Amino acid sequence: MYGYTSRSLRIDLSTGSATVIGTPPDIVSKFIGGRGAGIALAGRRLTGNFDDPATPLIIASGPLVATEAPTSGRASVISRSPLTGTVLDCSVGGKFGTELKHAGFDIIEITGIAPTWSLITIEDQKVTISDASALAGKNVTDVRTALGTDGADAVIGVAGEKQVRFASIVFDGHYLAGRGGMGAVMGAKKLKAIRVRGNGTFDIFDRAALRASREEIMRLLRASQAVFGELGLAEFGTAALVDLIHARRMEPTGNFRQTFYDHSSSYAGYALKHIYRTKKTGCRGCPILCKKIGQHGEVIPEYETVSHFGALNLNNDAASIVEANRLCNEYGMDTISTAATIACYAEIEDRKLTSEDILDTIRAIGERRTGLGNQLSEGSHRYANASGRPGATMSVKGLELPAYDPRGACGMALAYATSNRGGCHLRAYPISHEILRKPVATDRFSFEGKARIIKIAEDMNAVIDSLTACKFVFFAASLEEYAKAVSAVTGREYDTQSLLRTGERIYVLERYLNSLNGFDADDDDLPGRFFTEEGTSSPNIRIKPLVRQEFLDARSNYYKIRGYDAHGKPTAELMEKLGLGEYV
Repeated sequence: MYGYTSRSLRIDLSTGSATVIGTPPDIVSKFIGGRGAGIALAGRRLTGNFDDPATPLIIASGPLVATEAPTSGRASVISRSPLTGTVLDCSVGGKFGTELKHAGFDIIEITGIAPTWSLITIEDQKVTISDASALAGKNVTDVRTALGTDGADAVIGVAGEKQVRFASIVFDGHYLAGRGGMGAVMGAKKLKAIRVRGNGTFDIFDRAALRASREEIMRLLRASQAVFGELGLAEFGTAALVDLIHARRMEPTGNFRQTFYDHSSSYAGYALKHIYRTKKTGCRGCPILCKKIGQHGEVIPEYETVSHFGALNLNNDAASIVEANRLCNEYGMDTISTAATIACYAEIEDRKLTSEDILDTIRAIGERRTGLGNQLSEGSHRYANASGRPGATMSVKGLELPAYDPRGACGMALAYATSNRGGCHLRAYPISHEILRKPVATDRFSFEGKARIIKIAEDMNAVIDSLTACKFVFFAASLEEYAKAVSAVTGREYDTQSLLRTGERIYVLERYLNSLNGFDADDDDLPGRFFTEEGTSSPNIRIKPLVRQEFLDARSNYYKIRGYDAHGKPTAELMEKLGLGEYV
């Protein structure tokens, strides 16, 4: 199989066994790799509890990983979410996917529970499982120091050990499989870390065609103002979005009670660049280098993190925001859920938290301290319900919403509701056309036409995560260019439509597995606040509440376009049409 090593790894931590298997050709054919391959490989096993020994934790590369294709260093992590109960995948950068491929494996599947804290080491097809008890109780930097930084690593901090429901797996120090609690899955298996290093190679079908496709993608990237412009991602990182979302008055503020924060310029991309004198870095194989590192090694937060530890918590102290990000990376926690859960707590307690209060609360959550830390470690949905204030959690399916207020972008509202993994901006990312005007502008205050746009975008992003590539590239390039790249690598003929059909197959399979876990149309909804309360308007822009009937009509249209029944479940006819029966 060109573009693949043709080998995958099955590890049972309960028995301490590691078995090399063939990468399943049917899964590669129907799902390509990454997210899709992991979901198909796990199938019905994603209906068990996250801490069930039989529930798998899967890390999957894709055919473009470790090739010349731009942004080809990513991997996907797949399991069932401890936070939401949905099927869960996270696309993660760094160099782990590349090292895994060079070590001779396409996919790692991990089941079981180790008898003691354990470390998996993979070096050029040699696999060892060793005792890591000495690493227990350590956070990420200390673990990496003990292990050494040769190759790539995936580590959990104390939050993962204590199964904080939004704990993350930290790859290569500051790339997180962040959302939904992957770190808690790893912690439940008593797996402290994975190290991988490889020097192997694999076959590519047509290197000349791959180089040509790379040049075509790079030409589009260089021409993109959003990517390489003077105010773009390459220059300021994703924090470049702070000023744009601020100007559109859709900046979640005070736990989404307002949509405008007067002081956000203090932590915008321009301010962070000059305060910290940043330099560029990024994932293996990426020409964009959107990650920013300060002159003293500070990891500069992404947009979602600066906005949520900033406006969402009414905090304009840039230094504390950078420190909040560092603490979350150290403990191994999702910054979006951490910040949103703290904001939920502040609203329920009717408190204005100081920057030091916020940092102390992060520490309490990361260590799951008795009392407040333990309560908040369950996430905002459980905390708000336990407090008798269910309306204070700004989440969908239990996953806290990111930093785009849906009253200012109707497509984003629908995308939050229909997302398979809960309140997530990256399943469809309508911000691209509603705010960035890419590929074409749409009316952000209208649901008109958004159902079909969201469906297509969900399918597209599912296949991007399966290739695996970075979504930022698609501000400039399209599936047409990537179809040429993956065809050149694999020798299989792909075009835009065949890739979209693959994405549809992945998305519908995830949806069906969620239905087996008890999710239906009632879960495809938004917090009531967005239908009853205005945002923060100005003389030029009025941020009205969403019109509930328009939202419900758009959701109904989405179900029809998808081929779901009235309860939001894929029909038997759709499952048969997509050939999904054997994976459920």
